[in-house]
Amino acid sequence: MKPLILASSSVYRRSLLRKLNIEFTFEAPNIDETPVENERPKVLALRLAKEKARALQSKYPHHLIISSDQAANFGNQILSKPGNYQSTIQQLRLQSGQSVNFYTSVCVLDSASNQFYTDIDCCTVHFKKLTDQQIINYVTIDQPYNCVGGFKSEGLGIALFNKIEGDDPNALIGLPLIKLIKLLEKFDIPVI
Repeated sequence: MKPLILASSSVYRRSLLRKLNIEFTFEAPNIDETPVENERPKVLALRLAKEKARALQSKYPHHLIISSDQAANFGNQILSKPGNYQSTIQQLRLQSGQSVNFYTSVCVLDSASNQFYTDIDCCTVHFKKLTDQQIINYVTIDQPYNCVGGFKSEGLGIALFNKIEGDDPNALIGLPLIKLIKLLEKFDIPVI
């Protein structure tokens, strides 16, 4: 079996991948994640997952590289990682009482053969109508500055929602494990 590399610095993605009980190492791909003009969130998430895998290809020439990215669609706007307290507050105010689509891509690249497979998970989050005080309280406690949409669904962020619609609860956290397992099987990597 080829060694596995997770192209990510995300502690959330590492934690999710550990659920599969497979050995891997990780490294940050350090790519520019800026959306291209008029790029849709689904296209952005897929493009960035491929770029992350390719960024590590020459350093790990005999590996399977796993990468993922997430983008959210709110109206005509792409939501990104807010990065700080004030931006997180603003994102959650926008999403309050709304439904937001989150696209989480996954890519597995065989660095030796250059063969790769991708897939994407769509999850719709239905936010409660939130007061400013609820938003402030949440952001102060969870500090989700590095999370697309400004929340951690695996943490207290779950209290912000009326419901979540999607095929894989792991996708919203950052790595669609159901789709990843199918991609790994294409490279003859059995998880079970």
